[in-house]
Amino acid sequence: MRKIRLLSLALLILAMSAAAFAQFGVSITIAPPALPIYTQPMVPAAGYLWMPGYWAYGDEGYFWVPGTWVEPPTVGLLWTPGYWGWGGNAFAWNDGYWGEQVGFYGGVNYGFGYGGVGYEGGYWNNGAFMYNRSVNNVNVTNITNVYSKTVINETTVNHVSYNGGEGGITARPTAAEETAMHGQHTPATAMQTAHVHTASTNHALLASVNQGRPAIAATAKPGELSGSGVVAAKQAGAPYKAPESKAATKATENKAAENKAATTKATENKAAENKAATTKTTENKAAENKAATTKATENKAAENKAATTKATENKAAENKAAATKATENKAAENKAAATRTSENKAAHAQPATHAQPAAHAQPAAHAQPAAHAQPATHAQPAAHAQPAAHAQPAAHVQPAAHAQPAAHVQPAAHPQAAPHPEARPASAPEKKAPGGKE
Repeated sequence: MRKIRLLSLALLILAMSAAAFAQFGVSITIAPPALPIYTQPMVPAAGYLWMPGYWAYGDEGYFWVPGTWVEPPTVGLLWTPGYWGWGGNAFAWNDGYWGEQVGFYGGVNYGFGYGGVGYEGGYWNNGAFMYNRSVNNVNVTNITNVYSKTVINETTVNHVSYNGGEGGITARPTAAEETAMHGQHTPATAMQTAHVHTASTNHALLASVNQGRPAIAATAKPGELSGSGVVAAKQAGAPYKAPESKAATKATENKAAENKAATTKATENKAAENKAATTKTTENKAAENKAATTKATENKAAENKAATTKATENKAAENKAAATKATENKAAENKAAATRTSENKAAHAQPATHAQPAAHAQPAAHAQPAAHAQPATHAQPAAHAQPAAHAQPAAHVQPAAHAQPAAHVQPAAHPQAAPHPEARPASAPEKKAPGGKE
């Protein structure tokens, strides 16, 4: 029968989720109460290590998990306690774990060797754990692996149970703790998980009931919440501040959610309005710029058109004036040329008209005696009157017909003087001819 009970207990422990112990991911806005003040129960046997008590969070709020002595999963491992940390908008629980070195546990002073940094409660030596009697309650009659080393706490002793946030501890991991944090870890044992679960079912351990001073502050072994191994808290670590009721908390959370949603909505609306205003301003500016550009383009086009038209008109006027001037000059030149030609032609034709008397100068033909008078041959000036024959164009110049007065021009007979004094001796004999004698 006893074996069946032990088997059932083992199955129950294995069935429990590690999340019941490790509440990582649970986030609340209410800070946990201060750590209560209590004494440590005596170590039950060699090989047990101390797991400090802490405030966990459940359906009814914070409840106390009593400190207890536990067996490590493997010889040589040390326990790093979990701790509450402020994440910026809520508190979150960080799991404890087993490892070869003690890592960062928020700087929380859990006591009994866990003063905020490292562990001063003992160490492993050739498979045996050595207990520091200055911080651990050890029966030296039963356990001989002991030593005594005074632990000096250089920090201000307080009972704050969380890191960060308002009133929280401001500690940060050391280099050694950072190394331990990134080392190989082993989670809490099944006995530790069962111990947390047992505490969560004990109504007296609720902070709202015990006001931060639990009647079961620590036990000698995990899960044993009654008997000679139970130690009660001497006092609360600080005056207990009752949180709002669950309904009030829910209302507060809802209100916070509503406010956040309203703020988000207002922000989005404002952003939308600003975007719309910016878009409208941009569109208006673009429209203004476009209108201004269009107007400027139209004005420029109009100016260019007017300038082109003016230039065309001026060019046309200049071309017309130039053409008119050229025409007038050409007409004047043609007229002058025609006048000049007519004058030259008329002037060239007049000598032919005066040459007609030569044709009428027949009296020279009657001077036949000159043929006998050989000296008359010397009268070459008469032959010099060839210009009359050279004036053949006179036949075409009809105006010569009008030049009848030329017939009256007696000087035409003037060529008779051609003989000159030399012809006179020739003419003298002609006068004597009628007599036939000298």
